[in-house]
Amino acid sequence: MRIAVTGANGFIGRALGQVLCEAGHEVTGLVRRQGGCAGPVRECLIADDDFVSLAEGMPFFGPCEVVVHLAARVHVMRDAALDPLAAYRAANVAGALNVARAARRSGAQRLIFVSSVKALGDVEPGHPWREDDRPAPADPYGISKHEAEQALLAFGEAQGLEVVIVRPPLVYGPGVRANFRGLMAAVAHGIPLPLGAVSAQRSMVYAGNLADAMGFLAQRSTSVAGIWHVSDGDDLTVTELVRALGVALGRPARLLPVPPGWLRGIGRLSGKTAQIERLTNALRIDSSRLRETLGWTPPWSVTQGLAATARDFREAR
Repeated sequence: MRIAVTGANGFIGRALGQVLCEAGHEVTGLVRRQGGCAGPVRECLIADDDFVSLAEGMPFFGPCEVVVHLAARVHVMRDAALDPLAAYRAANVAGALNVARAARRSGAQRLIFVSSVKALGDVEPGHPWREDDRPAPADPYGISKHEAEQALLAFGEAQGLEVVIVRPPLVYGPGVRANFRGLMAAVAHGIPLPLGAVSAQRSMVYAGNLADAMGFLAQRSTSVAGIWHVSDGDDLTVTELVRALGVALGRPARLLPVPPGWLRGIGRLSGKTAQIERLTNALRIDSSRLRETLGWTPPWSVTQGLAATARDFREAR
């Protein structure tokens, strides 16, 4: 198949490009900066962040059957934008619609949009989030992802484009940055962590598993329109995750059993409530529908995914 991928030189995009190329597909990476794509991915440079030029046919990246939209303005803790929600909407909602218009121009029949668990919310509704739960996004990033989902589904229905929404939870793997990399660094350096009493479970997905699921959906001969949750299917507690990272890094995790209530109090006093809430609150997604309805299974276990992530972390130091 001929498949175009926006953000193909990003963290998830590189994993997806590798999976698609190994499967024999012809992949075009729609990128805003040259370099970084996996293997034989053909790069096509895009001039703007909101993909207006792409929607207008400049450049025309050629005919294709599937477009995967990965590129986004990602979640940041300290946003310098004067109006963060407007900035997220411009990149993530308007940008996604421009990619959808470009997909129709290219003759694509299917658009796969990578959303986020943040489109649902930051707190579980009493159970792991399901695809049909009512979203309650709590920050500008999550709001923009939810609005992008709704806009794309409406566009697809009006224009005859099959729209597939993929919602991952926390994504990890070689090249991961931000908080996950910081957690690995703390374990690697033997820094004591006050997370030994945190029993909240968090869903995660290894980048290779997410890429495999997207490749699986891209190649389906029958319609897979709608929303799909993707995860490793093995939700660890924060304490279990830190211990597993210690095993993967070959360093014993130094965990202090500080009660979560104390951690939340420290978060309020230090102005880091959001960071502490992410560590102490459960946030799981139910990804059984993809496995049970379509028969997809994650090719890598959490242990294998963490081992690959830790190996890349050690080699990069």
